[in-house]
Amino acid sequence: MNTKGTKMNPIARELNEAIKKENENIFSMLSRMGKELFFPKGILSQSAEAKTKAHKINATIGVAKENDHLMVLKSIMEEIPNIAPENSLAYAPSFGLPALRNAWKEEQFEKNPSLAGKGTSLPIVTNGITHGLSIFADVWTDAGDLVILPDLFWGNYNLIMKTRKNLNFETYKTFNNSGGFNTEAFDSLLKKESKGRDKIIVILNFPHNPSGYSITQQEAKELSDSIIEVAKSGTKVIAVTDDAYFGLFFEDETSKESLFSKLAGADKNLLAIKLDGATKENFVWGLRCGFITYAANTNNREFYEALEKKTAGCIRGNISNASHLGQTLILKSMQSESYKSQKKEKFEILKARANKVKEVVNSEKYKDHFKAYPFNSGYFMCIELFKNVNAEELRLHLLDKYGVGLISIDNKNLRVAFSSIEVEDIIPLFDAIYDGINDLA
Repeated sequence: MNTKGTKMNPIARELNEAIKKENENIFSMLSRMGKELFFPKGILSQSAEAKTKAHKINATIGVAKENDHLMVLKSIMEEIPNIAPENSLAYAPSFGLPALRNAWKEEQFEKNPSLAGKGTSLPIVTNGITHGLSIFADVWTDAGDLVILPDLFWGNYNLIMKTRKNLNFETYKTFNNSGGFNTEAFDSLLKKESKGRDKIIVILNFPHNPSGYSITQQEAKELSDSIIEVAKSGTKVIAVTDDAYFGLFFEDETSKESLFSKLAGADKNLLAIKLDGATKENFVWGLRCGFITYAANTNNREFYEALEKKTAGCIRGNISNASHLGQTLILKSMQSESYKSQKKEKFEILKARANKVKEVVNSEKYKDHFKAYPFNSGYFMCIELFKNVNAEELRLHLLDKYGVGLISIDNKNLRVAFSSIEVEDIIPLFDAIYDGINDLA
């Protein structure tokens, strides 16, 4: 693309030059849209200037005011009495609230000590993980680009990337015969598909949805080594870590850091993108708050600001901004003295459920009917059905006869969200699956 063309916005050209100056390879990874994206100075910047200088009359921003305060309905404010309208009902920046972005970055570095000394952007606030994936796809992918995924993956990837963006998927078998993540299959497919390509995209999701598996430290090393090797060979790699359920690691040998921390800054041909979901991590699903963070082989602030502005421009042209109220609530929670102890309490509840599922599902009683895929984290686990029973037929049968709800992934696999059931319901759940299989078999 000719970035000096007369049709490109001059702000976009400035951002492109800032990125190219630091790493032309990263610039070339941008999609056609990504190269043209910018954050507009228009109404938003004029309103920002007026906020500081218009001390008499400010008629810039499209909100309603009375008596120099936001115009609000009493029936709304009665439900959120402890948060001022300016911190809940006003527009938030398209980048997200600055205090929340900084707090989330600080927590990222605390959870991922290997990031120390590495350059990253400030996280940009998205409307949850789904929106984060969509924004990533807009900024960094064009139709026909190739994405490497495990054969078990979250079904919404299809809508976000195949349907909306016309991307191509290539998959590898998720687990090996030893019950671990199939790093060899990943390595083989990545190296095969990267040959002759200028750019390739990898998405890795741990804790994994739908299986509930998180990689060991050795598997993390093997995956990151494969990606870095391909980047060093000359292929540009965009490595996306979908860390929606980050932190919910229930076993000691599990890697407790995101692959993002191993990939950050590793090579000039590698861009690491971290997608977070406060929605899942902090149990605030409906508040729709996520984050997208970049890491390349630089600490240059101007470079990262350019990426942040392009991303915020994409958000501005998409949903304008994520909920101010949602961001404020999450920020206030993170600032609470009991924030960490509250999260630890919920972590222990989920860990107890996962351990009980592991104990029950491996019972001798069920071994001829189904088996569990490896799981050690997150919200979910999966079972593979035996006895030639169709998973969708079984799902419907369980609903109709036993009042039990599960998710069928394909014709032989069911997903169980142990996150949403009590410990005492775990044995009855798997007994119902066992009985349902007998009914249909």
